[in-house]
Amino acid sequence: MRFRKIVLGLAAASVAFSASAALRDGTYEARVNGHNAPLTVKVTIAGGKLSAIDTSKNLESNGIGRVALPALSRKIIDRQSIGIDAMTGATISSGALVEGVQKCLEQAGATKKDLKQWNKNTEKYATAPVKTSGDVIVIGGGGSGMAAALSALESGAKKVVILEKLGYLGGSTQVSGGAFNAVDDKRQKAQGIVDSFPIFFEATMRGGHYKGDPELVHYLTYNSIHALEWLEKEGVVFRDKIGAATGSLGQRSHYGVKPAGWAYTSVFESRLKSFGDRVEILTDTQAKSLVMKNGAVAGVKALRHDKQSVTVTGPSVVIATGGFGANIPFRQKVNTGVWKEVKLDSRIGTTNVNKAAQGDGLKIAQQAGADIIGLSDIQLHPNGTPGTGLMQDIATSGRNRLFINKNGDRFVSEGAARDTLCKAIFKQPGGTYYLLMNKLRYPDENKPDRMGVTMKDMLALGRVKKAATLDDMAKILNVPADHLKAAVEEYNKAARNKGTPDKFGFVATNTDDAPMTEGPWYACRKVPTVHHTMGGIRINVNAQVLNKKGAPIKGLYAAGEVTGGIHGANRLGGNAIADVYTFGKKAGESAAKKL
Repeated sequence: MRFRKIVLGLAAASVAFSASAALRDGTYEARVNGHNAPLTVKVTIAGGKLSAIDTSKNLESNGIGRVALPALSRKIIDRQSIGIDAMTGATISSGALVEGVQKCLEQAGATKKDLKQWNKNTEKYATAPVKTSGDVIVIGGGGSGMAAALSALESGAKKVVILEKLGYLGGSTQVSGGAFNAVDDKRQKAQGIVDSFPIFFEATMRGGHYKGDPELVHYLTYNSIHALEWLEKEGVVFRDKIGAATGSLGQRSHYGVKPAGWAYTSVFESRLKSFGDRVEILTDTQAKSLVMKNGAVAGVKALRHDKQSVTVTGPSVVIATGGFGANIPFRQKVNTGVWKEVKLDSRIGTTNVNKAAQGDGLKIAQQAGADIIGLSDIQLHPNGTPGTGLMQDIATSGRNRLFINKNGDRFVSEGAARDTLCKAIFKQPGGTYYLLMNKLRYPDENKPDRMGVTMKDMLALGRVKKAATLDDMAKILNVPADHLKAAVEEYNKAARNKGTPDKFGFVATNTDDAPMTEGPWYACRKVPTVHHTMGGIRINVNAQVLNKKGAPIKGLYAAGEVTGGIHGANRLGGNAIADVYTFGKKAGESAAKKL
């Protein structure tokens, strides 16, 4: 996708361009809207040429926008042109950069005629067919794909090839909340948390409406701690304090010291690079079909930059392409389950990287005769930003946060499962609510939260509102003050009397639960958003892909959100990342050993 079509609307040509207009030397700044927040683009002109671009003042996503901005800045400087393509999967951040640079060029004296030249397309992609090979081929370089690749290398694979259709590694794991559920005696007991493998197993089965495959659920819940220990060995650093992701049905959510999903993806990308030429990574490369030979997988055919044919041969293929939450026509077609009464059209956003969550892996697996199960099992999350569905600003994860409707009332147990929360939200006026919290969650407005953003930053963006008292907050939200204060007091009674349910069924069982009494108070409007698709490729505990008869397809494996049967009809918060790395690790091992 071209920048000028997205942002600038200027005509493109397919020739390289070297700027000839005389630009005034100096440093120029422009403020533009990025993906997460406004960002500053600073451009330096020296000797009549663009010599430097500074985008350090930004709040773009780690591993996505923060990868695109410096990479594309270098390309702009090298080519002396903004006629470049967006980084696949980071279109908004990419477009913001180009818009900012153009504004700076205008300040430096570029005319409309000059800008037309600056916007001429300089991209030239190779078209000659490429052939390569590997012991293990991984389709998808997100969390589960990188886990499978690294695990395969550590299990004896001499070479691994990763095919990733985005312009970077990490996929939707990059934009996840990063919660990783595991029974962890050491950390949990230190906090006085009572948990066990049977409790975790039962919570996952119950949360999934007992539709999950018990064998897969057992493997996940009893082995996620081993996957977590593997992550630590690879270099992921976890916080000692155990939390509770939204709808986790238990206090067993681990969070990295680094923000959100970046805590994992940054480490795995670095580890993969350490293997040198034993890893071949092809970004902007979309897998199209499997190569089959005598009923077994023998490779993958792909297309790079939508132009170049790529053929990778090898005896083992891992499909790790993520879900289909951003594929609106498909999700509407299969929506006959928990959310059949809700039209999952474009009015409902998604938390995922749009281009990554299209369901590509399902089509590829079906070519080999894979059984596809549970497609109607779609999850909505209550933490969506109105208009986009992205998970931004203050979060529903954790405790001591209330769901308040437009009447100023609580309407659900905040500790309920995600489907319960979202169904309750849809019944409220406007199908929306306010997430309310106070200084318990943000005692320091300058301290970054688990997503790496400070309250000061969020307040500057304007979506989060702040008030010294509940009376003041009621005025801001335009709700009756007596209702709002009564809602908080109802919660506080439950928080003071741990173990006693309130009228909504909320029970203060978490070690973090405490009365909310002091300001400042913070609130932000939220809506349900498509978050996870639980259905997909049927696998066994070895991550082998199964056909309709339940038999493994030789050479084919799968892991992550592209698979089905693990979470049932509703996924527990914190179980996705546990799934990604528990089954990603297993898929890599199985693929390397050619099970």
